[in-house]
Amino acid sequence: MLAGASHLSDLVITAPDRPCLGALVFPRLGPCRALAGLPAEASDAQVLMSEPVRQWFSDWLAGLNQHGSGNASRLEWIALLDEAPSIDRGEITDKGSINQRAVLRWRAELVDALYSGSDPRLLRAGR
Repeated sequence: MLAGASHLSDLVITAPDRPCLGALVFPRLGPCRALAGLPAEASDAQVLMSEPVRQWFSDWLAGLNQHGSGNASRLEWIALLDEAPSIDRGEITDKGSINQRAVLRWRAELVDALYSGSDPRLLRAGR
């Protein structure tokens, strides 16, 4: 699923107890920073909110969804996170893998805000 996603490090799907599939995206900040074209002192959040970065991820999401045949294989939205997963909170395992349950547990308020549409990081499919 992440093939060809040069600006994406990892993602966590926010289902199964939700009305549609969404994903929390952990971007690769180096490539995103280069794409954004902002001054070096721009924050990670500013980089991820820049139009070139948001457009790249919107295009990536559209391409990903071209192959989805139904709700179970289609992401309705993604959110670009400027905070990396934390090993201290158990979001990263000792082997370096994402612990999806821990990410969703620690970021439950964010996920609720994303499903309500009240977070500016939200990128909807077909934007």
